[in-house]
Amino acid sequence: MTSQTLEELFPTLAAVHHPTDVQSMDERELIRLGEELRRMIIQTVSTTGGHLAPSLGVVELTMALLRVFNPERDKIIWDVGHQAYAYKLLTGRLEQFHTLRQLGGISGFPRRCESQYDHFGVGHSSTSISAALGMAAARDLAGQKHKIVAVIGDGSMTAGMAYEGLNQAGGLEKNMIVVLNDNEMSISKNVGALSSFLSRKLSKRWVQRFKQEAESIMRQIPRIGDDLAEYARRSEDSLKAFFTPGMLFEAFRFTYIGPLKGHDLRMLTNVFKQASELEKPVLIHVLTRKGKGYKPAETNPSYYHGVGCFAPETGAARKFVACSLPTYTEVFGCTLRKLAERDDKIVAITAAMPEGTGLSCFSERFPERFFDVGICEQHAVTFAAGLATQGMKPVVAIYSTFMQRSYDQIIHDVCLQNLHVTLCLDRCGLVGEDGPTHHGVFDLSYLRHIPNLVIMAPRNEPELQNMLATALDYAGPVVLRYPRGLGEGAALVENPEILPLGQGELLRPGTDGVVVALGSRVGPALEAANCLCATTGKEVAVFNARFVKPLPQDQLLALAASQPFMLVVEENALQGGFGSAVLELLADQDALQGLRFRRLGIPDQFIEHGAQKELRAKLGLNKDGIVNVLQEMVTQNR
Repeated sequence: MTSQTLEELFPTLAAVHHPTDVQSMDERELIRLGEELRRMIIQTVSTTGGHLAPSLGVVELTMALLRVFNPERDKIIWDVGHQAYAYKLLTGRLEQFHTLRQLGGISGFPRRCESQYDHFGVGHSSTSISAALGMAAARDLAGQKHKIVAVIGDGSMTAGMAYEGLNQAGGLEKNMIVVLNDNEMSISKNVGALSSFLSRKLSKRWVQRFKQEAESIMRQIPRIGDDLAEYARRSEDSLKAFFTPGMLFEAFRFTYIGPLKGHDLRMLTNVFKQASELEKPVLIHVLTRKGKGYKPAETNPSYYHGVGCFAPETGAARKFVACSLPTYTEVFGCTLRKLAERDDKIVAITAAMPEGTGLSCFSERFPERFFDVGICEQHAVTFAAGLATQGMKPVVAIYSTFMQRSYDQIIHDVCLQNLHVTLCLDRCGLVGEDGPTHHGVFDLSYLRHIPNLVIMAPRNEPELQNMLATALDYAGPVVLRYPRGLGEGAALVENPEILPLGQGELLRPGTDGVVVALGSRVGPALEAANCLCATTGKEVAVFNARFVKPLPQDQLLALAASQPFMLVVEENALQGGFGSAVLELLADQDALQGLRFRRLGIPDQFIEHGAQKELRAKLGLNKDGIVNVLQEMVTQNR
C-alpha cells in the first residue's frame, strides 16, 4: 500500500461517514463509489485472502439496499455473509478493513459483536430467512414498523431450511423482503432440479423473440387479432410464471418481483422503494455476475470464491514459499479414486463442494458414482444410508463444521442401523481466517458417544490413506477426521493397509512421562518431546492414539501404569473430546492413582479468526506450547 491516505486513494468511499450518506449521492458519485468499493475489496483481499467473487458481485445490490433502507433502524440480514464486504465498508469499517480476517481484526462475516449494523451473525448457509422472520415476528409483537430484508444467494436456496422459513413467513403473511441474489453458483456450480428451475429467465433472448413474434402473428389475424394480442399481454403473468420461479414463490404466498438486472443501480433502487411500501412478504429475484468488475474473478468465479493472497494486477496467486507437499484433502481425493478403481461399490458424496473436499478427480473418473447433493448435509447422510442398505460403500466428504447440520441423520439413519457409511470430515480442528463459524473443533465431542461408530484421525498422509482403506473395509459406520492444509511430507503408499481397530502406536519410548496425541497434534508432540530431551535430557514417550473410538484401551492402561504423568493433546474442544474419553477410561478402570493427568485442547470458548499457526501458538497447541507444559510436568516428577 502506498503512503497516500484513504481519503486520497478512495475519496468517495471515505466520504461515507454513515450508511445513509449513500442516499444523497448523485449518479456520478454512485458510479465512483462502486468503482472504489471494488478496488478496495480487490486490493485488501489480495493481501489478506478472503471471499472475493461473491462480494464483487453484489456491489450495486449493496448500494441499492442502503439507498432505500437505514440499517440503524431497518434490519438487513446477509445469508452466509461471505458477500458482505461492500456492506462492511459502507457501515463504518473502512479504517479497519485492512485487518480483514486477520488475528485481532474484523471478521470475514457479519457479526453482531462487531457492528451495530450487523443484525445477525452468519457463516453457514440458508439461515437468513428464518432469522429475518423471527425479527419480523418480534417487531410486530412490539408494535414497531421498521423493514426487514434477508439477502440470500441462489446456492443457499438449495437447502431445505430456506424453504422452511419461506413456508412459515408466507403462512403468517409477515411484512418482510427476501432478496434472492441469483448468480447461478454458490461455491461450485449449483446442482439439482431447483437450480435448473431458478435459471429459467425471461431475459433470455429467445423468450423475448418468441413473445414479439407471437404478438406480431396474432395481430395479423383478421377482426380478432388485436383483441388476441391484448389478451396475451394481460396473460403475461402466466407466461412469466412458466419461464421463471415466480410460481414457486407465489405458492409460498410471497409477491414475486423479477428477475431484475442486479447491476442496474437505478432499477434496483426503484424496485426496493416500491417493495418497501408493500405490507406483505415480497421476494425480489436479482441476477448478478459473480466477480463483477474484475476479469480474473468473472472468468473463474469458483476459484475466486474464497481465495488466498494474489497479485491484484493479474489475479495470479502469490507463492510465498515453494512447496510441493500435497494437502490432506488432495491425499484423500486421490486415494479414494484409486481405491474406487478396485472396488465398484465405492461411491462419493459431497454437499456443494467437490473442489473443496478433493472429490473433483473422483467425479471426473467416475461421474456415475459421484453425487453432489447441493447444500443439503442432512440429505447427504441419509442418501448415503440408503445407498448402504443396497450394498454400496458410500463415502460422504463434508467439512467438520458443516457436518454439524446432519447430527440427527448420523444417529438415526446411519448408526442406529449400523450401516456401512464412511463420513470423511475435512477441515477438522482450527481452520484459520474464516473463524469460529468454520473451525472444526466440536466433531469429536458430538460424535464419540454415538453407539456403533468408529472414529479415526491420521497423524500424516500415509496414515490417512491407511485409515480410508480401513474404513472402507469395515462393515459399519466410520468417521475419518483430518485437518486443513499441507501434510507433513511423509511418503505416500501405493497399497494402503488395513489397520487393527482400537490400536495406536508408540512413536517414542520414554520413562519420564508420556504424551498421548491425536491426529494433527502428533507431529508437534513428537517435536516437543525431542526438543525437551535435547535441552533437559528427559525422555518423554509419545503415543499416537489413532483411534478415538474404540480407544486403544489396553495400551493406554499400560502407559498409565508405567508413567509418572500423562498429557493428552488434541485439536478439539476439551469438553467431551478425546482427552475426556481417555480420562473416563482411566477413571472407570481406577487407573488414575499416582498418575498426574493433564489435557491440552480447545478451551470452552469460540476461537477467533486468524492464521492457523497464530491460533495454535496462542492456545499452546504448537511445539513450543507442548514443550512448556512438559517442562512443568517433568519438574514435578519425584
